[in-house]
Amino acid sequence: MSPLERFQPGQEPPARSRDSALLFAARGMDLLVSEHDGRIDLPRGSALPEAVASAHFLGVLGETDCYAAPVPKDFTPPEGLKFVPARTLYKQVDEATFAVAGRALSIAEWDLNHRFCGRCGTATQLIPGERARRCPVDHTPFYPRISPAVIVLITRGDEMLLARNATFPEPFFSTVAGFVDPGESLEETVRREVKEEVGVELKNVTYFGSQPWPFGRSLMVGFMAEYSGGDITVDGKEIAEARWFGVDDLPRIPPRLSIARHLIDTFIDQVKARRT
Repeated sequence: MSPLERFQPGQEPPARSRDSALLFAARGMDLLVSEHDGRIDLPRGSALPEAVASAHFLGVLGETDCYAAPVPKDFTPPEGLKFVPARTLYKQVDEATFAVAGRALSIAEWDLNHRFCGRCGTATQLIPGERARRCPVDHTPFYPRISPAVIVLITRGDEMLLARNATFPEPFFSTVAGFVDPGESLEETVRREVKEEVGVELKNVTYFGSQPWPFGRSLMVGFMAEYSGGDITVDGKEIAEARWFGVDDLPRIPPRLSIARHLIDTFIDQVKARRT
């Protein structure tokens, strides 16, 4: 079950009090939270009445309204509240709340980045009934932007090719990923990124699934692919190391929240099923 099955998205705020609504107050990739006895909670609207009054309605989680509010960099949190990196909320809040938090980050960023028209500099206006801002002079609409990216698990028999990104904050191995260039199909992006980053050729590229990934403002589109030739040659810039791994001899791999981990776990299950 998707965690967002408990969430009913919406754009038009309901005509009821926002005091008990969940408020996702975002500053970049950070969210405002309270912490009591090791428990992390998101603030309610009553804690930040000015912020929630102008916040963007996201939808209803269970029976609770949810709002996203961008806050400026110089915002001072009220006593008892603090900013934490949104990604650290994983496992500290339930999966549905974590998924809505990701949506809130994207909406807050869109609202801040498109306050003014990119063509003429005029202040934009919110469009009722739509998730959009529009320039009142040249009528250019600005919608939340999503950058498509591909992510692929490369397999060879019972082995998988995993790579260590040079920029990862923690040293673990994962699948190959990259953003789609203009004019490319998703499959073309898979082959190009793999060739550029680890130097091998592919065959039987097949769609696996997708995942919204707010920490890169992207939609991750997952694929499985089989190795067809070439030696591993890392680019030395983005990828620091890449190797073949068997399912019984894995390095440290990504956490379960990511589609990279879903790809890896699915392949492990397939290999083990073949052995029985």
